[in-house]
Amino acid sequence: MEKKHTLSVMLMVVLLSISIHCIRTESRTLMEADTRRNLLANGLGMTPPMGWNSWNHFFCQINETIIKEAADALVSTGLSEVGYKYVNIDDCWAEYDRDAEGYLVPNKVTFPSGIKALADYVHSKGLKLGIYSDAGYRTCSTQMPGSLGYEQKDAQTFASWGIDYLKYDNCNNGDLKPMERYPEMTRALMSTGRPIFVSLCEWGDMHPALWGDRLGNSWRTTNDIQDTWESMISRADQNEAYAVYARPGGWNDPDMLEVGNGGMTTDEYIVHFSIWAISKAPLLVGCDVRKMANDTLTILSNKEVIAINQDPLGVQAKKVRMEGDVEIWAGPLSGYRTVVVLLNRSLNNTYPITAEWDDLGIPPKTAVEAREPWKHVTLEKIFVNKLRAKVRGHSCRMFVLTPVSQSG
Repeated sequence: MEKKHTLSVMLMVVLLSISIHCIRTESRTLMEADTRRNLLANGLGMTPPMGWNSWNHFFCQINETIIKEAADALVSTGLSEVGYKYVNIDDCWAEYDRDAEGYLVPNKVTFPSGIKALADYVHSKGLKLGIYSDAGYRTCSTQMPGSLGYEQKDAQTFASWGIDYLKYDNCNNGDLKPMERYPEMTRALMSTGRPIFVSLCEWGDMHPALWGDRLGNSWRTTNDIQDTWESMISRADQNEAYAVYARPGGWNDPDMLEVGNGGMTTDEYIVHFSIWAISKAPLLVGCDVRKMANDTLTILSNKEVIAINQDPLGVQAKKVRMEGDVEIWAGPLSGYRTVVVLLNRSLNNTYPITAEWDDLGIPPKTAVEAREPWKHVTLEKIFVNKLRAKVRGHSCRMFVLTPVSQSG
C-alpha cells in the first residue's frame, strides 16, 4: 500500500508539474502575443482609411503629374472634406534597380522631382501621401525592387520622404511565409518614429485576419478586385467570413473601390459602396478622380453612408439571412442603432425582402424609425418587429434603424 501511495503521490506531482508548465507556457505565449500585438502601435486606423489609389485605373501608367492632379481633384470635388485624405501611389514608381548604396530611387522619367517633393505638395493640400512596396525581392509588376532584406533602409527612406501610408504587397517572395517577412517591415517602420499606416496586401493567402492585427492597420482578405459585379460580390462574400476580426486600429480589406471605372451600373456601384461601407472596409477610390461623372461623385461623397463606415463602434456587418438571391446584411452602430442592407443578387427579378428583428439582433417589440441614407429620408412609418421593402435586381436598400419610444 505504501508503495502504491508513493507512486500516486509521484504521479500527482508529475501531473501538477505538467499543469504548471502548461500554464507558464500559455502565459508566456500570451505575453509574447501581447508583445507582438504591440509591434504595431502607431495609433492609426481608429476608423477605416479613406483616400485614393492609382492602381485600379492607371495600373503602371503613372507619373507625378497624375498624382498631383489626383490630390487637386480630391480637394476641388469636396471628397477631401468628407474624409478622403490619402493619396496613394501604387506599383511602378521606382527605378528598376536600387542605387549603389542600396536605396530605392524614384523613376527619373515619371517622378523627376522625387517623392519628397511630391509628399510636400500633397501635404500642402491638407492630404497624406501613401506609397507601395512588396515583401519580396521584386514587386508584383517586376518593374521595381521589393523590400525583402532592405526593410530598415526602405522604412527610413519612406519616413524621410514624409510618407503616411504603406501598401505592402506579397509577390516574388521566394515562398517564404508572410508571417516571416511582414514583421520585419513593421518593426522597421516603428523604429523610424513616424506614424505610417500599414496596409498588408497578401491577398488573404494565409488568412491574415487571424494574425494581421499585430502587424498592420488593415489586411487584404481577398485577391485583387476587378470592375465587374461577379468580382465585386465575390470579394464581399470572402471578406464577410472574417467580420469578427475587424476592430478600431485593424480592418479587413476586400480591396479598393471600382466605383466610377465603368464596368458596372450605377445600382451595382451603390451595392459595391454600401457593402464596403457596412463592412468597415478601407474606402480607397480607384477611378480617375479628375474626370468623374456626377453619379460617381454622388456615390463616393454620400456623407450618411460614409458615416456608417466611419462609425466609432467599429463593428463589421455580417450576413444575417440568405435565401436564394436574397440576402440581409446587418451590424450594430453607435447610439444603439443598427444598419441593414437588403440585397437582391438576382439580375432581373424584383423581390420584397423582410428583415426580422430576430435576425438583426434587435429586441422583440422594439419600435424603430428607419432612415434611408441613399435617399436622405426618414420614413414616416414606425416599424415594430420587422421591416419590409422591395428591391430591384442587382440592387440594395440600406436602412439605419434607431429605437424610439412606443408613445413617440
